[in-house]
Amino acid sequence: MNRNNTILTVRNLSIAFQTNSGELNAVRGVNLQLMKGETLAIVGESGSGKSVTVKSIMGMVTSNGRIKEGSIEFTYTDNGKSITEDLTKLSNKEMQKRIKGKRIAMVFQDPMTSLDPTMSIGNQIMEGIRYHFKISKKNAEKKAMDLLELVGIKNPTSIMRNYPHQLSGGMRQRVVIAIALSCDPDLLICDEPTTALDVTMQAKIIQLIMDIQKEKEISVLFITHDLGVVAKIADKVSIMYAGKIVESGTVEDIFYDARHPYTWGLLASTPDINNIQERLYTIPGSPPNLLNTWEGDAFAERNQYAMNIDFRLEPPMFKINDHHYAATWLLHENAVKVERSHQNNQTLTWEEEGNLANK
Repeated sequence: MNRNNTILTVRNLSIAFQTNSGELNAVRGVNLQLMKGETLAIVGESGSGKSVTVKSIMGMVTSNGRIKEGSIEFTYTDNGKSITEDLTKLSNKEMQKRIKGKRIAMVFQDPMTSLDPTMSIGNQIMEGIRYHFKISKKNAEKKAMDLLELVGIKNPTSIMRNYPHQLSGGMRQRVVIAIALSCDPDLLICDEPTTALDVTMQAKIIQLIMDIQKEKEISVLFITHDLGVVAKIADKVSIMYAGKIVESGTVEDIFYDARHPYTWGLLASTPDINNIQERLYTIPGSPPNLLNTWEGDAFAERNQYAMNIDFRLEPPMFKINDHHYAATWLLHENAVKVERSHQNNQTLTWEEEGNLANK
């Protein structure tokens, strides 16, 4: 699998929505990079901006939303030539014709909202194939049945004639994945694709996505709040909080050497069969209201390790190694050194040393 080429680069992406209560800054300066054949998982609580970020890659910002700044650079090959385009500059028509479905495909949370209840499964799979490849109905039917077999459906001929309501949740999600793969995309975006399924089917769908990625060497952007899924599927992880990436690294970095207090909280709140607890850890407080502005770190109010500077200045991304970064003042050379702990409620104070004392 070739991972030397960058397929997607998101730079300083900011997205806002106009509401009756004012402007809501849902995404605030997000940076992401995805390589060919790689899986990047974006993790965070509901409302952290995960889905808004990935939908903007598909050109799916709603009418009351706008991209305030930033770029989404997507690289693909056309007729043997490498092309890089800023997707934020393309019109809806250009996105529909050249990118959506053909180069980038998306699998959503609930398959029932992704499928048309009035169309047969076969017609829904063939629609994109015939639109993008301009092939005959007979050849499109053959490819549709091959796709259904690829996603583990053993009787594709009969399933082609069925309608969504005639299938189980797991079967519907397999059909949605088949549709997403129908035009051989370079990038597959999965927005919590197992949320509506039972745990047995969740495991099967996740394994299916991993097998297809390995076979077709596509890149995967996986949105989830389930760290168990992340441990199984991801190469790299970005932790998102209040519209920003607060920590990013390899899956080993995040699980074995996490540095941001929010990441610690997420890890501690995950059940562990080797450490039975009466109550799971919960991160105190609630995420900030993105309609408001604030000084300092957005996580400061919920951070038991918060220092004076956390309430005054937003932390930059500190480099831990070449592939691991975290936005927390705890990584500053003058900060009090703390060990990761979720039993200690002590609030730390900032060591007033060096130039930072004057900020």
